[in-house]
Amino acid sequence: METAETRRIAAEFLGTLLLVFIAVGSVVLASEYIGAFGIALTFGFTMLALAYSLGAISGCHINPAVTLGMLLAERIDLRRAVEYWIAQFLGGIVGAALLFLLTKQVPGIKTDGLFGSNGYGSRSAVHINLGGAFLAELALTFVYVFVVLAVTHKVAVVGFDGLPIGLALAAVHLIGIPLTGTSVNPARSLGPALFAGGAALSQLWLFIVAPLVGGALAAYAHRFTHPAGFTGHEEGQLNGGPAGGSPADGSRGGTSRTGPRGTSWIRRGPRSQP
Repeated sequence: METAETRRIAAEFLGTLLLVFIAVGSVVLASEYIGAFGIALTFGFTMLALAYSLGAISGCHINPAVTLGMLLAERIDLRRAVEYWIAQFLGGIVGAALLFLLTKQVPGIKTDGLFGSNGYGSRSAVHINLGGAFLAELALTFVYVFVVLAVTHKVAVVGFDGLPIGLALAAVHLIGIPLTGTSVNPARSLGPALFAGGAALSQLWLFIVAPLVGGALAAYAHRFTHPAGFTGHEEGQLNGGPAGGSPADGSRGGTSRTGPRGTSWIRRGPRSQP
């Protein structure tokens, strides 16, 4: 029988699959036509669409670094995090496999050593070194995961949460594409590297470790900027009423419902009028 837990895992698997197939596909199949700017927009638009499609089901992490941030922020438990990680990595591999099959139907496109994988040194457009690549991936992932944690309430993506998430992913790609090809997502890096082989595999460790470190630091920073009960405005007030987000008890204008395993998924209530 289908359960909420099964739907969440399926959403993470499908979301990561589609992110790799479509967004990494823009690198492999369309880069000479759309350039770095078009690739960045493809990642951002894909994430935006998936956030609205899957956000209410699983939170639409589709990124192990985001899941780690949610775990350290105590929004999900360890069991769910492990389930998400497994689904994300498998989704990334399957998405890359489908993209590989499609690419093989296009004459003249090489996949060996490339295939939308991330890299540094000679595999970087600007030949960034190992230390610079690690710092870049850590910092860009920090920005992205911090935005995800800051704009979401608990686990679910609701309201306009998907918009800043998609914009943030596009922004970090605009910066990161010439540096490392932009990972900020270990599952996104693993799938293409498995099919690219060679140096893509030998450098893969960096694009798993650095994003996870960045995600962990983002969760740590988020504790200071958004402490428990923070609503987005000092003392939760805006024009004499509650801010757009509601506190966890669902009081002061917002409503809440209890999700699986006692997780409170917040629905924003109306703002009070002045």
